[in-house]
Amino acid sequence: MTELILLGLTAAVAWKLYQWSRAPQDAPLRSVTLCLLTALLSYPLAMPGGTSGVDTVAGHGTAKLMQNVLLLLTVYFLMCFYLYSADGPTARRRARREAVVVALVAVAIVVAAETVPHDVFAGSFSTADMTIPQIAFFYGVTGLYLMYALGVTGRWTRQYARMSQRPHATGLWMAAVGLSAMAVACAVRAVFVAVRWSGGTVPQPLMAGVAVFLVVSILLFVAGVTYAGARARATSARLWLRRRRDHRRLAPLWQLLTDAYPENVLRPASPALWDRWRARGVHRRYHRRIVECRDGLVDISPYLAHEGEGTEVLSLPPAVLADRLRQAVTTIGMDARPARQAVPLAMPQADDRDADVRQLIAVSDALRACPPDRRRSRRPRC
Repeated sequence: MTELILLGLTAAVAWKLYQWSRAPQDAPLRSVTLCLLTALLSYPLAMPGGTSGVDTVAGHGTAKLMQNVLLLLTVYFLMCFYLYSADGPTARRRARREAVVVALVAVAIVVAAETVPHDVFAGSFSTADMTIPQIAFFYGVTGLYLMYALGVTGRWTRQYARMSQRPHATGLWMAAVGLSAMAVACAVRAVFVAVRWSGGTVPQPLMAGVAVFLVVSILLFVAGVTYAGARARATSARLWLRRRRDHRRLAPLWQLLTDAYPENVLRPASPALWDRWRARGVHRRYHRRIVECRDGLVDISPYLAHEGEGTEVLSLPPAVLADRLRQAVTTIGMDARPARQAVPLAMPQADDRDADVRQLIAVSDALRACPPDRRRSRRPRC
């Protein structure tokens, strides 16, 4: 479970850092990026290896203090994200006011931690001695501020989710549920602190259940934050794979037409390395191949019609058109001059690019299914 959380946070931070690098002046994006970054930095400090390493170097309790300060910054930057997203005239002023509040809370817990021996922080939340006022204050104040910030941001997230469209609304609802659940978990932990400070005890299974609930809430929040971006990347990946496949399926038609009309092959804008590298991208090669196939069909169309045919050549089935194309290539090689004008071929039924590509692929597949017999002539074998 811990590895899954760390992996999710790392992926989210990497994605947001990439977006921030492309829009450095975007205040909401900067806030959510810093929110996820501070959450990622705080997480290793909660793990046994990170805690022992920091405590060995800086003294007992340092890792726990750093972790809680980073958590305070995490929820503060999350609040700033919503404040800047509102883009109101008071957003910057409200962000400064919230910064003062989080600074006071951070100073308070640091002072509380420094007024007790460091070894009292050696344990975890479930094993800490809450009868010590400073320890109870440390955990109680931190939990109450987290509850406040997470509750407010959860409410704002629900408001944005109601105003948004899918898929953004789906991610926002996931994040809102995660934030609200985290606020509830922090409230319950604050009650645990009060009970233990007054001398009572809390069953260990109950504290473990709240801890698991908090972990699930964090995972749900991270999934909600990254949902829209991950879905967009998945859609982009599917489009890339489909165009790569269609580019390959168009190869027989493209090869036949470019052999007949090599001048139709489009070249990079310049011989510069950057232009040649961009020209090798899947999307550019895909669109270039479509244009080259269409240009070739226009050039070869006067050779396709038989004697007495008019516009019937415009609606030939893909298999018949493939056979006519092979015959036309042979005619071109014999330098026969057609008397007809160029006409459009393999026209799609619908007026969109996908239908156009499907029509070209149908002709190309027919050429692939009926390859020429190169031992005798260029006539097809089927």
